[in-house]
Amino acid sequence: MVVVIVVVIVVVIEVVVIIVVVIVATAVVVAVVVVVVVVIVVVVVVVVVVVVVVVVVVVVAVLIVVVVVIVVVVVVVVVILIVVAVIVTIVVVAAAVVAAAVVVVVVVALAAAVSSSSSSSSSSR
Repeated sequence: MVVVIVVVIVVVIEVVVIIVVVIVATAVVVAVVVVVVVVIVVVVVVVVVVVVVVVVVVVVAVLIVVVVVIVVVVVVVVVILIVVAVIVTIVVVAAAVVAAAVVVVVVVALAAAVSSSSSSSSSSR
């Protein structure tokens, strides 16, 4: 009788120990799963943030390069236009000076011809 009671007590203790071990093991597994999920979520969030920051930095850098290129092209075009305008102005002024010189030479030649013809015609009379 005492042996039966001892066996029953031992069996009950074993069942309780098995239940406690199962509960503790389940809790450990759940805790490990939660930790792994949290680590995965943190890694994913960090990767997404890093990717977004890199993309933003690259986009900003590309925009800065595009703006700098546009500004350089505009400055070069404006400088070329200014140089062309100066050259055209110099050519026009030079042409005007040459034309004025030609006019002066023609007028002086005509005046000389007129004066010489009038003096020769008056001396022949």
